[in-house]
Amino acid sequence: MAWILLLVAGLLEVGWSVGLAYTQGFTRLWPSVVTVAGMAASMFLLAQAVRTLPVGTAYGVWVGIGAAGAAVYGMVVLGEPATAARIFFIALLLVAVVGLKATSGH
Repeated sequence: MAWILLLVAGLLEVGWSVGLAYTQGFTRLWPSVVTVAGMAASMFLLAQAVRTLPVGTAYGVWVGIGAAGAAVYGMVVLGEPATAARIFFIALLLVAVVGLKATSGH
C-alpha cells in the first residue's frame, strides 16, 4: 500500500510542479489554490508512505516521478525542447527510480 501512496504522491508532485507555471507567481487565484492543494496532498501522501518505506528511497522515488513527469509534460504540452539528450536523461532518471524500488527491500 505504501508504494501506491508514493506513486500517487509522485503524480501529484507532477501536477503541482506543472501548476506553478499556471499560477503566474501565485497571482492567479484558482491555479494557485489547485497548486497549493496538490502540494499539500502530495506531501501528506509522501509522509504516509515513509511510515513504512525507507525515507531515502521514498523521497528519491517521489522526486524522480515528479521530475520526470514535469519534464515530459513540458516537452509534450508546453513545447519545451525534446532533444535526444533530455529523453536519455529522463529515461536514466526512471531507471534510477526503478532501481531504488528494487533495492528497497519492501
